[in-house]
Amino acid sequence: MNISQSDYFVYVDESGSPELGNVDPDYPLFVLAFLIIKKVHYSSAISPAVQTFKFKHFGHEQIILHENEIRRDKGDFSHLKTMALKELFLNDLSNMVSTLPFSLVCVVIHKHDLKRQYSSPSNPYHLGLEFGLERVKAFLQQEGDWGQVATESAPVVNVIVEMRGRNEDNDLELEFKRICEGGNYQRSRLNFRMVFADKKSNSAGLQLADLIARPVGLSVLRPAQPNRAYEVILPKFIKRNGEFLGWGLKTFP
Repeated sequence: MNISQSDYFVYVDESGSPELGNVDPDYPLFVLAFLIIKKVHYSSAISPAVQTFKFKHFGHEQIILHENEIRRDKGDFSHLKTMALKELFLNDLSNMVSTLPFSLVCVVIHKHDLKRQYSSPSNPYHLGLEFGLERVKAFLQQEGDWGQVATESAPVVNVIVEMRGRNEDNDLELEFKRICEGGNYQRSRLNFRMVFADKKSNSAGLQLADLIARPVGLSVLRPAQPNRAYEVILPKFIKRNGEFLGWGLKTFP
């Protein structure tokens, strides 16, 4: 039996650690970013734009765009240590992201507040996954790609996440199934399917999600601090009644 496929898919990446034991005092957050992309836009605009950007700055497309390495001028980005080169690179990167057709949901978990308010706090990754999938569903309903009630025959939306390790991936897959089988706020079935991608996979969607998660976290952690990347990302958040807070950008608790 052929499975009906959605016109959209979703790329997910994180910033910060979901661990609640030793919370980083400089970044006490866990951020999960969900990029919602129409398949036709991915093939016609996003993938070619990312390739063109890599051709210009590296001469080939095998580079993996990684926010941490770009920020620290490490690895393949070590040549960006001069101000002129770094500024040219970041300007081109910002211009590219600003023009790409995708929609965004980000969930930011304040880990200190979570531990203070709950005697047995849930895993931040699991919380972010539930909040994020609920909002992706609402967006797809708004776009007419998801019926009001998910059924066995409803289109399947693939959700692509990076592999993190066998135990972590098994745990995440179980939580994903629990959420999709009704363990969510509306107690409804969610027609999402999790797809694991190798960390070394040259996926434009995963690379964009990686570039976005930390700037969103910093915008919540230090809202008065200049944040050029966040200004580029801001128009991408999904909205309800013209408002993105609580929808495109969910903070908890």
